[in-house]
This record gives sequence, structure tokens and C-alpha cells, in this order.
Amino acid sequence: MSGERTGQRVLVTLRRMIEAGDLAAGERLAEIPLAERLGVSRMPVRMAFRELEQEGLLVRAGARGFAVRAVSPSQIVGAVEVRGVLEGLAARLVAERGVGKEVLRELFTCLRDGDALLEKGELTEPGIPLYLDMNLRFHAAIIFASGNDAIQEALARNDHLPFASVKALAVDRNNLTMEYKRLAYAHMQHHSIVEAIAARQGARAEALMREHANVVLRGTELDPARAVMA
Repeated sequence: MSGERTGQRVLVTLRRMIEAGDLAAGERLAEIPLAERLGVSRMPVRMAFRELEQEGLLVRAGARGFAVRAVSPSQIVGAVEVRGVLEGLAARLVAERGVGKEVLRELFTCLRDGDALLEKGELTEPGIPLYLDMNLRFHAAIIFASGNDAIQEALARNDHLPFASVKALAVDRNNLTMEYKRLAYAHMQHHSIVEAIAARQGARAEALMREHANVVLRGTELDPARAVMA
């Protein structure tokens, strides 16, 4: 496995462990024990710590150490809601102004890439980083096409809150069947969002994008759908 793929696997695994509570709030983390636990060298763990600090999931603990940040469910839900509002606004602006050919080409490329990853009806280990990359490109294209610097700056600030960033998608490698369903649902939303943008349906594109932000919570205790059914 290449160093880049190892680093991505470690990052996603640690993110999921924090989300699931396997790494508890306030717990101090050390590179060597975690590296041994995950069967990797110290370097990808060290790089993951830095990224997770940027995502607001870890805080500095001493000169070189880190600890899991204590975060309430309401903080997570609030940050995800803010991302949905900002990305929804971006999607509406793109739809109402009309999407350029290059951006539309990129969006359709993302749709095809996602379809190819999911067409076999299962999520494979090598497919996880490929999906995450496609998802990043999809969201980045819409934000860029909005032409609104204030949206980009607000998202950059919001991205430092736990699980708020589009990069902060946690994947449970121990339940790839469930994760396939979640990512397939998210990609179905991608298709609907592009359809709305291409048809210049601003209100619909905004509503779809706001709902899409909640995919990060889908299947967790914070899932809005679960709250309605309870």
C-alpha cells in the first residue's frame, strides 16, 4: 500500500474512532501506541493528528501531544447545519446564474466516477479514498463556481469545527455494507443536485444541498431521520 493511501486510511480510521467514541473525549493520544494498534509506522499517524487538529477533532496537549476534543452533539449538528446553509447558497447562486461548461463538465465527471465506484453494489477498501476524492472535487467545483469569496471564507472557518468539513467524512471499515448504502444515497443526491443546477432551479438546488450536508450524520445517533422516527 502506498504511503498516500496508508495516510488516508489512518486518517479516516482515526476520524471514525473519534466519532464512535473508541477514542474518548479528553483522551491523550500517543503516536507509537496508535501506530502499533493500526499496524502502520508513526509518520501517517503524525500526519493524521495534524489534519484532525485542523478539523477540530484534536487539541494540543503539551508541547508535542494531542488529546481528543470534547464536543457536544449540538455543536456537531450546528456546524453541519451551517455548512449546509453555506453550500446550499453556493448551489443556488450557481443554478440561478447559470453554470459554465467547464464546471458542468467537472460535475458530470464526478458523477461518472462515483457511479463507477458504486456500480458493483459494494464498497471496497481501495474504493474509499477514491470516493472521498471524488466527493471533495464535487463540492469544491460548486463552491468555486458560486464566485462568492465570502462563502469560501465562511466555510474555511466552519471547517475547523468537528465533522463540519466535507473532508471529515468518517467511514466504518468494519461495516462496509452500511457504508455502501450511505455513500450510494449521498451520490444519488449528487445526481439530483447537478440536475437542479443544470436546469437552473435555484431553490431546489439549495434545498438539496442543505439536505446533502446531513449525510455526515446519517446512521449515527445524530441522524435527523432517526430523531423523527423515534
